[in-house]
Amino acid sequence: MPVIIDEVVINVEVTNPDSGGATSSSSPPEEKQAIVSECVERVLEILKQKTER
Repeated sequence: MPVIIDEVVINVEVTNPDSGGATSSSSPPEEKQAIVSECVERVLEILKQKTER
């Protein structure tokens, strides 16, 4: 029976407490959205390749 994934949600928070760093909130929202879109496209492509095997 095939498994169909309708939606993939990925949340990531990267911090570096040793250097006092926090998440990079200084990036413009458009840049963040572009990164998220690229990640989603890559994940969907990988899932597509796995289902074709």
